Amino acid sequence: MMSATRKSGRENIITPKKRTFFDVSVFFVKKLQYEYQIPLRIWYCYYRGKENANGGCGKFMKRLTAIILVVLLSAAISGCKQADTPQNGKIDIICTIFPQYDWVRQILGDRINDISLTLLANNRIDLHNYQPSVEDILKISNCDLFIYVGGESDQWIEDVLGQAKNKNMTVINLLDILGTSAKEEELIEGMEDDGDDDDETAYDEHVWLSLKNARKFCAAIESALCFLDSENADKYKNNLSAYDEKLSVLDIQYKAAADAAPLKTLLFGDRFPFRYLTEDYNLDYYAAFPGCSAETEASFDTIIFLANKMDELNLRAVMVTESADQSIAKTIINNTADRNRQILVLDAMQSVTSEDIKNETTYLSIMENNLSVLKEALR
Repeated sequence: MMSATRKSGRENIITPKKRTFFDVSVFFVKKLQYEYQIPLRIWYCYYRGKENANGGCGKFMKRLTAIILVVLLSAAISGCKQADTPQNGKIDIICTIFPQYDWVRQILGDRINDISLTLLANNRIDLHNYQPSVEDILKISNCDLFIYVGGESDQWIEDVLGQAKNKNMTVINLLDILGTSAKEEELIEGMEDDGDDDDETAYDEHVWLSLKNARKFCAAIESALCFLDSENADKYKNNLSAYDEKLSVLDIQYKAAADAAPLKTLLFGDRFPFRYLTEDYNLDYYAAFPGCSAETEASFDTIIFLANKMDELNLRAVMVTESADQSIAKTIINNTADRNRQILVLDAMQSVTSEDIKNETTYLSIMENNLSVLKEALR
C-alpha cells in the first residue's frame, strides 16, 4: 500500500471539475500494472465489471477498486494543502445512504443548521452502483462522523478510512451494530443464481428496511452526536426518544397488519431487498433475484416458477422495487392462469433524490407508505 507522503507529481489529478472515480482512475493504470504488479487482465475485468458487477470479473474489480482508491486518497491528501471541508467550526457528518441521512436529521432536530450534513448516494444512485468521486473521498477523509452500511458494496470504504486525514473520526458501521443478527444473502427456490462462486460470506446489506434495526441504528447515532457535541446532548436524547416512539408505533402497526393478513407471502418479480422486513413479521417470499444481484433478465424457468407460485398461493400482486422497469413482473402475470394480477411497488429507499428530500420525504413517510402497499398485497 502506498504511503500518503508519496506525491510523484500527482497534484494535477485533483481539479475543480467533479470527476467520477472511474474517470480519474485511468491515470493510474500503468503505475498499478508495473509498480504493484496488477495484471492487465484485472484492469480489463474492472472495466467490464462496470457493466456486470457480479459477473466473472467481480472479484478482480473489487480488488482493483480498493487499490486505486487508496492511491487516489494518498495523492489527494498529499497534493492538496486544504480539503474541501467545512471551515466554520461545524461538526461534519457524512452518510452514504438516505435512511442514515434522515435519521441524523431527526435526531439533530433544530440543530440541523448548525451541522454540516452530506448524503453521498443521492439522485437515484443506489448503494450497489455508487462510485465515489475524488471530492467524496476527500470529504470522508476529513469528516467528524461517517456512517455507512459496511457490506460488500462498501468494501472501498475500508481503504479510504485507512488513509483518512482525521484520525479521530467517529465511524458507524451498520452491519457491525447488528453483529450476529446480520443476515447472510440467501438463494431460495426459484431464484436466479448470479454465478458468483465466492466462498466469502456475503451479508444482506438492506438493513435499514427493518424498523427494529432502525431503532438500534438511531441509538448509535444519538450516542455519537452526544460524544461530538456534548453541550447539546440533552437535545439529542430528547429528539431520539420522540423519534424512537414513532418507529416503535409503526413497528407495532406492521406486526398487526401482518398478523391479520389472510396471505403471508410476497412474490417479487425483481431483486428482493426486504428480507429483514419480512423476517421481522414472519412473512414468506419468493423472488426472481437476491437483494444484491446485478441480474436484470430472468430465465424461462424462473418466470414459470413464479407464475405457478402466484396461482398456487392465490397471490393478488407481483411486487417490485421503486427502480424496476416492471417487465419481469408483467411477464410473470402473463403466465398466470387468469392474468388478472396487480403490480405493487415497495420502496427500498435506493432511489431517493435531492428533490424528494426538499419535498420532505422521510424514512418514516416511505415506511408508512410501504405499510399501505403491504396491506394491499396481503389482503
